[in-house]
Parts: sequence; structure tokens; C-alpha cells
Amino acid sequence: MRSRDAGHAEGSDVFTLVAGLPGVVTAVELARRAVDDLRGHRVLRRYSERVSRESALRGARASAALEGPDLPLEVVRRTATADRLPADPLSSAPDPVVQGALRVAAEVAALQPVWAQAPAQALARLHTLAAAGLVRDPDNLGRPVPGAVDRMRALTEALLAPTQAPALVVAAVVHGELMTMGAFRVGTGLVARAAARLTVIGRGLDPAAISVPEVGHVELGRPAYDAAVQAYADGGPDGIAAWVGHCAQAVVLGAREGVAVCEAIQRG
Repeated sequence: MRSRDAGHAEGSDVFTLVAGLPGVVTAVELARRAVDDLRGHRVLRRYSERVSRESALRGARASAALEGPDLPLEVVRRTATADRLPADPLSSAPDPVVQGALRVAAEVAALQPVWAQAPAQALARLHTLAAAGLVRDPDNLGRPVPGAVDRMRALTEALLAPTQAPALVVAAVVHGELMTMGAFRVGTGLVARAAARLTVIGRGLDPAAISVPEVGHVELGRPAYDAAVQAYADGGPDGIAAWVGHCAQAVVLGAREGVAVCEAIQRG
């Protein structure tokens, strides 16, 4: 963990320290309002599970796009349902990154209690799902690179400790830590974004999983995403605050995507 980068001693509640950085309170509040507005949409009274499923699909497509393969949503949809549809050349040969993103998305709900109680175990499972088609040696699935072990341990210990920090701040730190420690040889981005999603669900920002923050990151652009990750990696209060602000913007845009899903269902 990087509490010294926030100008404080090791051993402090790093999430609360980050929550107090300049600009973070405002960014978090804007994101919270956007998600709260989405959560009040009347379509959710009857179709919350349907919106959640669509959010998972769109999130998987967007997370894969941040790794490279930016496929149309309908191609990803056919890939996700290929086991129930006739053979289709578009769905029968999907990119392995897209396959990994879909496997991760399908298991987020089941991993929620594991994430709350044993985050290291959840991260290992997420990597196994994300990288199954990307690594040559299956023994590497679920195993962080040696240089990331200590930092991952610190992260998982922090997640199990009490904090008053908002869910979005915790999610941003989780996301940023996994990205900048280079947690796994391949598939780190898919794991980091899934862990951030697990955090906003489990800590109450979006308990029904109806927003799509991954789409927000795509809309902000890969260069902006990479620059924000680098700002976090560089450390210091300004860089960390900039990353949290970027994640907050993605949540705002992801809430807007959730509204679009609700309105599409409403139109029938």
C-alpha cells in the first residue's frame, strides 16, 4: 500500500487518507449522486436483475476493450450466449481476452462474499477466470508475480480492516494498486476492474450492480486511463487524487450507461 505517498506514515488507514486528499470529496459526491439517480429509476422496480445482467455484459465488453479487443456489443452478446445458439462465425471464435472478461463477469455475484471475507482468494479466482486462455502454464493461474506478493498482502489486509472511507475511494485504491503493482503476468487489468466492481457493490455504492464504470473508462479514453494509472503509480497526493477523480468520472459515465439500459428496457 502507498500511505507514505499520501503524506502519512505506514500503518494508517490508507483509504481514509486518500479520501481526504484535495478534490476527492467533491469527485466522490458527484459520483454518488449519479449512482443514486440511477438507483431511483422506475424500471428497476421490476427489472433490476435484467439491468444487472446487461450491466455485467457491457462491463465485460468495455473491460476487454481496455486491453485491446474492442468488439461490438452484439458480437460480445453472441459470444456470451454461444452455448445456447446455433454456430455463428462471430461467436465461435471470440478473442481470449473477451472470453476471460465474460467469465469474470459471470462470477462476480458469486464472488461477493469471498471478496468480503477473503479478498486474496477472490483475486486468485478472478485471475484464474480472466487468464485461463492467456497463459501457457496453468500453474501460473491465480498466482501473483513474486514482486507483487508483499504489496498484494498489504492491500488485502487493508481491505479487511475497518475504514470510514467511501466505497468509491476504496475501489479506486484497489484498482490502482493492482494495476501499478503488476499483480499478474497477464490479465491484471481484467482482474483490477472486476475487483473495483466487487468493491462498489459490496460497500454499498451500487449494491444491485446496475452501473457500468468500465464503460465510463472506455468513454474517457485509453490514453486518459493510462495517464491516470501512471499518475497513481508516480505517487504523491496530486497523482493519487487525480486517479480517484478519474475513477469518479468513470462512475458518473457508468451510471449514465445504466440509465440508458433502463430506458432501453422501458421502450421495450
